[in-house]
Amino acid sequence: MDAVVHATLESFDAATHDRLSADPVRNTVALTSLDRIRRSPATDLLPTLITFHDNGEVIGSLVRTPPWPFQAADLPLPAAELAANLAARIDPDAPGVTGPRDRSEAFATATGKNYTESLTTRQYRLGTLAQPTVEGTGRLATEEDVELLGVWRQAFLREAVPEAPNEPATEAMRASLRLGNGHALWVINGIPVAWAVASLPQAGMTRIGPVYTPPEHRKHGYGAAVSAFASQWALDQGATDVLLFADLTNPVSNSIYQRIGYQPLDDWAEFWWKH
Repeated sequence: MDAVVHATLESFDAATHDRLSADPVRNTVALTSLDRIRRSPATDLLPTLITFHDNGEVIGSLVRTPPWPFQAADLPLPAAELAANLAARIDPDAPGVTGPRDRSEAFATATGKNYTESLTTRQYRLGTLAQPTVEGTGRLATEEDVELLGVWRQAFLREAVPEAPNEPATEAMRASLRLGNGHALWVINGIPVAWAVASLPQAGMTRIGPVYTPPEHRKHGYGAAVSAFASQWALDQGATDVLLFADLTNPVSNSIYQRIGYQPLDDWAEFWWKH
């Protein structure tokens, strides 16, 4: 087995596009993050792109889009040590790894670094959508909502992923809107009380997230309502696989998603290196 580091996204796409698109559920994070770079490249934050080969055949890949951790969903388990050694040489600033638990943990262990499990999630796929009956209405966010979305994104990250790197959240939200992602708001008397994002479909797959309800508006069903609204938007865009991740330490959110039609698929884990 050997590994190839790709200097351009075009080279990586040529080697992996069909492979990643053939399993869009497992490769959801790579598909959406690479599409974002493809359509709005940031030259100062070039992705790390590695493919693994056996007898000339591509058998897996490893991706990182800075400033975020490596994505190990397509990492072959026998390549974990090779991947960890190579990653340490070419991308020493990587903060960690995320992916299905067996793959991300194999990579984290192979690095020899001290690490902490920062996030444990369950991947869900939508079956039959069940829109809950909740006070309020849903609408799509516009440019006028960008400042609010930036504040809520920062609040979400502080709460859900405190290790996450700082980023200009307002600009990230503006860029996401311009890319055509569906930012759904649940509104009562003109006041937004919850937010959910649906990515544009990639290979028939859309992922919902983040989903955020400010503390003062929780326990009213707004998170379920806005998630269902965003899910319907994704279906209307032609998505055949609507996915989301729920924090396994939060049984409330896991039960809410199942009530609106999401079915569990796999458990993922995110590991960050200790310094």
